[in-house]
Amino acid sequence: MFPSFLWAFALLSIPVIIHLFYFRRFRKVYFTNVRFLREVKDETSSRNKLKNLLVLLARILMASFLILTFAQPFIPLNNRVDEGRKAVSIYVDNSFSMKAQSSDVPLLDKAKSRAREIVNGYQESDQFQIITNDFEGRHQRFFNKEDILPIIDEITYSPRVKDMKQVIERQEQLFTQARQSRPVSYLISDFQDQITNLPPNPDTSFHTNLIPIQSVQEKNVAIDSCWFGAPVHVLGQNNPLYVRIRNYGDQPVEAVRLSVIRNEQEQPMGSSSIAANASVVDTINIQTLESGWHEMVVKISDYPVTFDDTYFLTFDVAQQVRILLLYANLPDRYLQAALAGLQNFQVTAQSAQNIAYSEFGNYQLIILQDLPGISSGLGSALRQYLENTGNVLIFPAHNIDLQSYNDFLQAVPAGQLFAPDTLHRQVARINTEEFIYNNVFERIRPNLRLPETNYNFGISRASRAAEEPLLAYRDGSAYLMKYRVGAGQLYLSAAPINPDDNNLVNQPEVFVPLLFKSALANAESKEIAYWIGGNHTITMERQSGSDAVFVIRGAQEWIPKQTTVGNVVYLDTEEEPREAGFYEVLWDNTPQAKLAFNFDRKESDLSIIPVSELKDRYGSAYTFLDDAQIADFSKYIRDQISGISLWRYCLWLVLFFLALEVLILRFWKT
Repeated sequence: MFPSFLWAFALLSIPVIIHLFYFRRFRKVYFTNVRFLREVKDETSSRNKLKNLLVLLARILMASFLILTFAQPFIPLNNRVDEGRKAVSIYVDNSFSMKAQSSDVPLLDKAKSRAREIVNGYQESDQFQIITNDFEGRHQRFFNKEDILPIIDEITYSPRVKDMKQVIERQEQLFTQARQSRPVSYLISDFQDQITNLPPNPDTSFHTNLIPIQSVQEKNVAIDSCWFGAPVHVLGQNNPLYVRIRNYGDQPVEAVRLSVIRNEQEQPMGSSSIAANASVVDTINIQTLESGWHEMVVKISDYPVTFDDTYFLTFDVAQQVRILLLYANLPDRYLQAALAGLQNFQVTAQSAQNIAYSEFGNYQLIILQDLPGISSGLGSALRQYLENTGNVLIFPAHNIDLQSYNDFLQAVPAGQLFAPDTLHRQVARINTEEFIYNNVFERIRPNLRLPETNYNFGISRASRAAEEPLLAYRDGSAYLMKYRVGAGQLYLSAAPINPDDNNLVNQPEVFVPLLFKSALANAESKEIAYWIGGNHTITMERQSGSDAVFVIRGAQEWIPKQTTVGNVVYLDTEEEPREAGFYEVLWDNTPQAKLAFNFDRKESDLSIIPVSELKDRYGSAYTFLDDAQIADFSKYIRDQISGISLWRYCLWLVLFFLALEVLILRFWKT
């Protein structure tokens, strides 16, 4: 309102004064008969006075409402009026669920239209900021009214998904940039059940408005996840691929066809029927006859939501698994026999007197058998090998230099060895949750034969090490321990491998999985697929002799964030990519690995929270703007900011009283 215009009401006295001092000039009229002269004179005078008063009143009212038009009066809403410059943050949900239709218009188009109306409802001096699920860098600052509208027009669908709590936290952070403005936020979304986790007690320093834009829910069937029965792929062996297909609808679905695309050929794998809000797991046997990286696409048939109907995955098959056996006098014949029986395993037996440390990186597993001690040079080489994704299995000798072993174990770090004893002990506990013995036994038989020892070292607990017992004696002391060292794994046995001290070699159900899976332990951490937008860390080995960086190339090409620790490089893929598919990791333009990225399945569940339920949950803490009831958001926001403006009504009254004055003067005959 502009109260300075109200002084003009003083000018209304002018027409009143003119009216009061108005003296009409008379002219003589000659009559032949003056019998009715007084009667006519009285009647004419009264009619003239009434006419003049009505004209005066119309003019005063016209001038009064003209003054009020310029003063712009209003009726305040909610007993408050927001004044001053405002900082407006608008979240537009651009996830895949916003592809749903509302009155034949995609929800995203409707959301963008609402965002434009919100901006137009504010003043030119206000500042605006847009947030989408991409959390783009250019959306981290405020813009003026003219510049923000093109940014709204450029919003497109995104594979990334952010929950409401993350969005509000981002808005809180951004409002610190606009300290001198009054902050207000708007959240425009379909409010899916999976992402709607609004804080029950939001920050009161700014006001949050929720604008639900929803459509009729659609059914959806999606490939939820895929995984192999064994995390390690061996050349020529079958490995079952499990596919979980989920029905997110409230009606059962029939004949959901499953197929696999491999080597550019699509093979049908049958069909499934899935109950409402349920899932099924299908199995596909995969046999690899070639070594190297393999790409595979799993597909289902579903409509109309299709972004989650394909699942990309990659896996690596090593041509041979190389093992280095370091021994003191002679290699143990039982150990050699067990290793020779492992298909596609190549074993190199080498005396500890002649070790080529530079070749350690060529082996997936190094076994130390009966070494009397661990020299500083060997210990240093083993530590570097472990840091760079290597695996080491130690069977101490009967008589060892305990100090040299403990110096190495302390530097790793790992548990320390105590002096040996000759008590007869039997292993009683096996850790089937850990990778080595996970999925090895369908069930633990009561008569399962576990190792027994007549000579063993004690192993202390390591406070600084990531340790895990694999096999333990009846009294709880360790028989076989695993330690995570950098990107590698160290396995430490409490007993020598000599059959006189330890009958492990006679227990193939325990011994063979230990040799087989310890050589492939680091394959456990290799994912067959990643979610787009997920906070994934991909471990790669840095190639020596080059200062190049890792590049990821596919439908897009980018240089990921890289953290180097020794020869290990950790790649961060949170920001990219945006397209699902296959990507190749390159080092100095040389392929190193293949990755598969899929759209996040959070959007697969199309369940939304109805507006009535949203109001029940959050009505006391947030303001709801009903999209179905508010036709013009711009006008609604202007009314909320400055109340219901009355200047238009005043202008109409000005025209009305002007027209009334003209009618009186024209048709009131005296």
